[in-house]
Amino acid sequence: MKTLARGLFAAGTLAIASMAAMGAASAQEAAGWPAKPITIVVPYAPGGFADTRVRLIASKLEGRLGKPVIVENKAGAGGVVGTTFIARANPDGYTIGTGNLAPMAVNPTLMQSIPYDPAKDLAPVILIENSPLVLSVNNSVKANSLKELIALAQAEPGKLTFGSSGMGGAHHLSGEMFREQAHIDITHVPYKGGNLAATDLMGGHITMMFEMGYSALPAIRGGKVRPIAVTSSHRLKVLPDVPTMAEAGLPGFESYNWQGIVAPAGTPRPIIDRLNQELNAVLKDPEVAKAIEDTGSEAGGGSPEDFGAFIKSETAKWAHVIKQANIAPQ
Repeated sequence: MKTLARGLFAAGTLAIASMAAMGAASAQEAAGWPAKPITIVVPYAPGGFADTRVRLIASKLEGRLGKPVIVENKAGAGGVVGTTFIARANPDGYTIGTGNLAPMAVNPTLMQSIPYDPAKDLAPVILIENSPLVLSVNNSVKANSLKELIALAQAEPGKLTFGSSGMGGAHHLSGEMFREQAHIDITHVPYKGGNLAATDLMGGHITMMFEMGYSALPAIRGGKVRPIAVTSSHRLKVLPDVPTMAEAGLPGFESYNWQGIVAPAGTPRPIIDRLNQELNAVLKDPEVAKAIEDTGSEAGGGSPEDFGAFIKSETAKWAHVIKQANIAPQ
């Protein structure tokens, strides 16, 4: 027994020493970070909303870190291609990326299989931005409030339509959540892009659409569509007269298209903490804050744990909506 005890003690001591050595190595590695350029991978095409915002963030982060910060686009499969690349990158802090709504919180339920596990293969760094949607209707629709729109849908089951940029996006899932919470029968009309749906909304080919603020604002300001409600927890500064979905009659209704920064699992915690610290500062930069606010979005921030908890709650929420709506895995 004594021999066994000595062996277990020795093994335990060795394990503790090994962990201490690993911790020291991580701390040493982080102390010299960054020593070379950093790449932020965006899992969407250049020129889009996600890409444009990240390029502004990258320019500010570059100034704070003193090293080049390069934005690299790896689009495909609804964000899966780029997110997989981030998950499989060397966890040394030199390849990080954006963690977006679909690949982080929707695809695990919507897709039959994906080559990464958001909870195990990616480390949350920070939430960058929450982008509420605006529920707008065509000007010919005889409803000026959410309650009137719901009443109209109840009077004509299946007749009212809502457009989206395609299956599983924020536009689509917001519409499905509206259908469920309001207990109405409305018909989903998927398009190959949000712009096509928005054009048909203005033309009266569809009844309504949950649209990102930045793309909805020009049509609203031009009087081409009528805003009914916003999906955030409070009113937007750019649309102060438009109530939230909760204010308008659906308590608890919140929907966002969001993005944050993630790193490959195993990235040393001191590097994640440094990134979090610098990015929190970047989000307070007046130019960044104005760019976010002007598009009807809300700046994120907080700790890696805050972002991790948010991803977990979003995953559960949209899994429920997908299952309730009987959306078949793709």
